[in-house]
Amino acid sequence: MPERKTVDAFTAQVLRGDHVGAIGDWYHEDASMQENQGEPRVGRDLLMDGEARTLARFARVETELLAPPLIDGDTVAIRWRFTFVPHEGPPKSMEEVAWQTWRGDKIARETFFYDPRQMA
Repeated sequence: MPERKTVDAFTAQVLRGDHVGAIGDWYHEDASMQENQGEPRVGRDLLMDGEARTLARFARVETELLAPPLIDGDTVAIRWRFTFVPHEGPPKSMEEVAWQTWRGDKIARETFFYDPRQMA
């Protein structure tokens, strides 16, 4: 079960824009991520590579924490807003809830819930 200070340290790193580093620091080696009802991606290295490729498509990504994370045992829910600023064209924002299962002080599983039409 993660302590509040651990979850706060994780969210602070993401808010600083260190998305890839946060995966490296806060996810188990065998962690998985899943988009809505999609197939999970498994393995920290794969997750870091996918995050880096996503970020490289944009000039920058602005991250906001929309509410304090909810912690209940090993389950953490975080409400985020990400604004993707492309190299050309207008920015697009999306809100999501990250539903995480922690094993000790690291994330073991994460599922993102969002409306994909936000990025259309």
